[in-house]
Amino acid sequence: MTLEQPQHIAELNQQLEAMSPEEGLRFFAENYPGKVVFSTSFSWEDQAITHLIAAGKVPVSLFTLDTGRLFKETYSTWEATMDTYPELRIKTYTPDYGLLQDYLESNGPNAFYKSTDLRKSCCNIRKVEPLRRALAGQAVWVTGLRAEHSPNRQGLPMVEWDEVNGVIKYHPLLHWTLDELKEFVNKNHIPYNSLHDKGFVSIGCLPCTRAIRPGEDFRAGRWWWEDASKKECGLHVHAEPFEKQAQ
Repeated sequence: MTLEQPQHIAELNQQLEAMSPEEGLRFFAENYPGKVVFSTSFSWEDQAITHLIAAGKVPVSLFTLDTGRLFKETYSTWEATMDTYPELRIKTYTPDYGLLQDYLESNGPNAFYKSTDLRKSCCNIRKVEPLRRALAGQAVWVTGLRAEHSPNRQGLPMVEWDEVNGVIKYHPLLHWTLDELKEFVNKNHIPYNSLHDKGFVSIGCLPCTRAIRPGEDFRAGRWWWEDASKKECGLHVHAEPFEKQAQ
């Protein structure tokens, strides 16, 4: 991050706080034309953002990461999204074949259960490396992160600098509650993953996701065999508190 960037990020946060999600998306699309991308995993949050982009005809490009181990319900949601919003093109990034082949030959297909390091290696091959390709040359990365998702996301600003990928990250639904999100999806007849109706709140790869139990937090169903503080796959790295970025 250059010396000018912390102040720029702080200014963006001040500007965006007064804007609706659609206004924020349009703001970035106008100020960074052709350089704004949105990553969708077809979650409730991502479906809502996809709808905002389509309904408002906001010039933001979409992409998804196909890890090769997603739920069939996720693929069905992907198909339904294409049918509902035919004007949108969802670019697809898949794991590097050589990296994945080496990992599988060395560790087996379910090595992620054996240790956190092996799980993170799998996530790196199936998600992080494809993400870096998707973000190469871009200026703004729009995500569906919400503060309710995990302890690691409670203090997130709406706009932050991603040092790893060299892009601005914008979380338009950061402060939405789950109830607000579900109401928006239902009101606008947005297709969503049927697993959400079966206790799956945060949905990733099939072997690493389960439904949550009453009283558990939103991310309890992801990598449930690990400590809650470690439940990130490496896509969203928040290296330092926002206050430090703005100093």
